[in-house]
Amino acid sequence: MPDNNQQSTSPTPSFVTLPNVPLPYPSLLDFFDHRFPRVGRDVWLHRLQSGKICDDSGQPVNETTPYRVNARLQYFREVVTEHPIPFHESILFRNEHILIADKPHFLPVTPGGSYVNECLLHRLKRSTGLQHLVPVHRLDRETAGLVLFTVDEKQRAPYFDLFRLGNIDKSYEAIASTPDHPEQSPWHIQSRIERGEPWLRFRNMEGEINARSEIRLLETRDKLARFELKPITGKTHQLRLHLGLIGSVIVGDRLYPDFQPPSDPPSYDDPLQLLAKRLSFTDPIAGNRLNFESKFQLQW
Repeated sequence: MPDNNQQSTSPTPSFVTLPNVPLPYPSLLDFFDHRFPRVGRDVWLHRLQSGKICDDSGQPVNETTPYRVNARLQYFREVVTEHPIPFHESILFRNEHILIADKPHFLPVTPGGSYVNECLLHRLKRSTGLQHLVPVHRLDRETAGLVLFTVDEKQRAPYFDLFRLGNIDKSYEAIASTPDHPEQSPWHIQSRIERGEPWLRFRNMEGEINARSEIRLLETRDKLARFELKPITGKTHQLRLHLGLIGSVIVGDRLYPDFQPPSDPPSYDDPLQLLAKRLSFTDPIAGNRLNFESKFQLQW
């Protein structure tokens, strides 16, 4: 794991293609600063001056390099301090085409924010030696449970199609506050979800429906309820927002309904009680039915 006092650099590059924008073209510094404002202008200037951003031929570019439409640039994500995440994933299944991982709370699936090496993807690459692993779907960093990866880069499309065509059964469990009208279970919830403020959050909006979920109340205990949730679509934070529409808040939710800014160092108390519990699908290559269940348990 990375040392808390050292800069952490991603082992794999990130890529960006310069889009066609109106004249006059921006400088590369202005482009990166506008495209990734949370990184910081000084950081992008340092990367450009240090030869840390290259073109497709491997030649470094700098702040004086002319903007060229459709140029593909690569760089390595860096964070000043990357905190080790003290929870461990497991591999539930692996063959020549796919890998099923069981992800703990707090571990991101892919690099993002202040995490570049401490993510499920890079941990699995290090432990298995499978450098062509690609996640077929995502879970929030705060959510635990099952994640499907492809192993063979030549056989990715059939597994991505499982999600694109809705040919995969997935269900979650959640522990949340008792809903306003528990007698109405089950619920079919649909809404329009768009990005909200601050940038980490999303919100239900008026407009064309783009998010659908099935919610079933399993049992209640004191002021809490245990739910089974089946997302029909895959919008970010969809299950949290849809539970909110029936008056329930997931235990440990730091984003909804009230925003709690991330702490530094991070706190691992009170994990979000949301678990990607089950995945079931017919393997598009082998043709057999596969069923998986997370080994993690919520606090009930």
